[in-house]
Amino acid sequence: MGLLRSPARGKPARHDKPARHDKPARHDRSARHGALDTGTVLGLTTYFWKLPMSDAHNALIVEFYRAFERLDAEAMSACYTDDVLFSDPAFGELRGRDAGDMWRMLTTRAKDFSLTFDQVRSDDTSGSAHWVATYLFSQTGNTVVNDIQARFVFRDGKICEHHDHFDLWRWSRQALGAKGLLLGWTPLVRNAVRAQALKGLKAFQAGR
Repeated sequence: MGLLRSPARGKPARHDKPARHDKPARHDRSARHGALDTGTVLGLTTYFWKLPMSDAHNALIVEFYRAFERLDAEAMSACYTDDVLFSDPAFGELRGRDAGDMWRMLTTRAKDFSLTFDQVRSDDTSGSAHWVATYLFSQTGNTVVNDIQARFVFRDGKICEHHDHFDLWRWSRQALGAKGLLLGWTPLVRNAVRAQALKGLKAFQAGR
């Protein structure tokens, strides 16, 4: 009896290797760790350049009054342009070095001094603030609480104009007593106050 031959075993069908998938895109290590790429940095730079100048001007006003709180006239003057114009009811108009020397004189002679400020506002060219100074008026020994509204004009990141407004009659009543109460509203006393203020400034400058 002949042996039945089993069908020849065919070689297993050759299957193609699984399709090779591309490796996941390699992400930049800096991105995985939260570092900023060049595009982000450029975007942030553009953003900060576009910040309104009012932020910088507000900071300048705050810097000025923080220096005033410390009675640091040099730091106050550094906030001004060289040709700054200052004005107030007591001194009238002062320009440049005279304005800085006025602050030097007042901070040097200040007694029992304190200062508060608020309402700081500004835009690209101008600003304002409200401040209150309390001090001892040396000529009479009276305590003065002077409530002042300030206006500023800015140029090249500094204050080029500073105008202080306050009620000179109210100031006179506190500083000069009865004389200020009775006559502080008159041009005679107003002119006398200004003349005395400027005389004191000139004497201070001469003694430096």
